[in-house]
Amino acid sequence: MRSNSRSCGATRQGTFARAHVHCTASAKRLPPMRGLAARHSDVVSAISAEGLRRSFGDVAAVKKVDLEVAQGTIYGFLGPNGAGKSTTVRMLCTLLKPTAGRAMVAGFDIASQATDVRLRIGVALQSSALDPKQTGRELLDLQGRYYGMTKTDRGRRVADLTRLIAIGDFLDRPIGTYSGGMARRLDLATALIHQPSVVFLDEPTTGLDPASRASIWDEVRRLNRDQGVTVFLTTQYLEEADELADRVAIIDDGRIVAEGTPDELKRAIGSDVIIVRVTSDAERARAVAATVPTCGPVEIHGNELTIVSSDGSAAIGPVAIALGAAGFALSSMTLRRPTLDDVFLELTGAHL
Repeated sequence: MRSNSRSCGATRQGTFARAHVHCTASAKRLPPMRGLAARHSDVVSAISAEGLRRSFGDVAAVKKVDLEVAQGTIYGFLGPNGAGKSTTVRMLCTLLKPTAGRAMVAGFDIASQATDVRLRIGVALQSSALDPKQTGRELLDLQGRYYGMTKTDRGRRVADLTRLIAIGDFLDRPIGTYSGGMARRLDLATALIHQPSVVFLDEPTTGLDPASRASIWDEVRRLNRDQGVTVFLTTQYLEEADELADRVAIIDDGRIVAEGTPDELKRAIGSDVIIVRVTSDAERARAVAATVPTCGPVEIHGNELTIVSSDGSAAIGPVAIALGAAGFALSSMTLRRPTLDDVFLELTGAHL
């Protein structure tokens, strides 16, 4: 089989392994993978980037990206359309060379050691190209062959993945009979066949129903928790990043504009708000609420009190007790915390 960089680009569809492995196999025989032994275990950071840039002619898609992703974490990567999110991910996956800057993935340089990077990462792209006539088992076995795995290793790994993605009897059925959620789970499994140390998931639950989305979330958690795999997650669902990610980066106009844990980002743009509706005498109720030590400013809107607090979960109980002791009947009481959507709107001027 003859292949070159042009044919590599032309075959880029489905999971990353299906895209790149044909391009590398003919030029260099892939060494057999041996699971954890194949990992670059001395690396402190799973992914690091410094001054990463990418231009297309006169258009700067990525202007300056600095990243540090610790091993064994789930890292959320958010950005509006055109912000440079996909271009950054394609560089980290060795599908694009950076115009400037440097990045290391699994301990290897993405530009000068691309093959080493590819052997240690798995990628499930947003658009998968699964052969509807193949069975799931046939696809996974083929992926293992691409990575030079022995028949014994392939069989053991397919059995492991069958338990991980909970695909059951469907593994021996044609992929064309799979539901959308099951096809996405199989696509995730193909990215894991060689036990990569870093996995890139590009919007893994887009278009799925809530039940299928929750199932994918559970599998990502198990993958990270049970196997220690670093997950780099791009998503358009803010609740997905909030639910799964240990840390989140927001990219806008080709630059990282914020980075931190979901709670840190939410705290940075505002406080919690407790909303209390009383049946009467809101002015006196405000005076009572203002005496609670964990509460900040209290505003009145009709019979509704809006109470600002740096820690709403700690303040809501004392507020209820204080108002009840003062003889107030409460018709409702709610706690509102800043969301990642609030953060995104504050930083980019748009909702995601």
